[in-house]
Amino acid sequence: MNNDSFSGKPRTLWLTESGDDRQMQILELFTYTDPDGKVWDAPEGVIINGASIPRPLWTLVGSPYTGDYRRASIVHDVACDRAKSDRKLRRAADRMFYHACRAGGCSVAQSIIFYLGVRIGAIWPLVPQWRPALRLADSGARLSKSAAEERMEADFRLAGEMILSQGEVDDADEIERRTDDALSKLTSMEVQKF
Repeated sequence: MNNDSFSGKPRTLWLTESGDDRQMQILELFTYTDPDGKVWDAPEGVIINGASIPRPLWTLVGSPYTGDYRRASIVHDVACDRAKSDRKLRRAADRMFYHACRAGGCSVAQSIIFYLGVRIGAIWPLVPQWRPALRLADSGARLSKSAAEERMEADFRLAGEMILSQGEVDDADEIERRTDDALSKLTSMEVQKF
């Protein structure tokens, strides 16, 4: 394990709102220091909404605030907001998320799966076969999934199998390469560009 770490326990306040009702406000500075010594922060007052893993995948990985990746999701949310449409910054945020998941107590396999989830979240709007699921993402509780959501879930499972079948490694460069290869094959896009 690396010398990366969180600043402590995050102090948050649930915000009550209509709809998904999953936003929280950070009450004091919360940070994560990655293995290279870079500090990723979530400043006091910032609003977060949990992991950037698409809703159709929640049944597989958990909802935005469950599991050992909760603290990682805080700094990842802020980093993604800051990245906006800058692909290089988003990739860096996703890589940090992998490391932060490990620091938060996730196993290598869990961290790879969560990393895959946020990478899918990053390219979701660009993938034609997944794009229709965007319209349903905030529609609330339903009894069934759409064809696009089922396709995204199936692609997620297959990509995860493609990545993990090569053996478990705790190397972010290798995991990123495997993830790009798997998603490129499944989407017929050059995912390395995104």
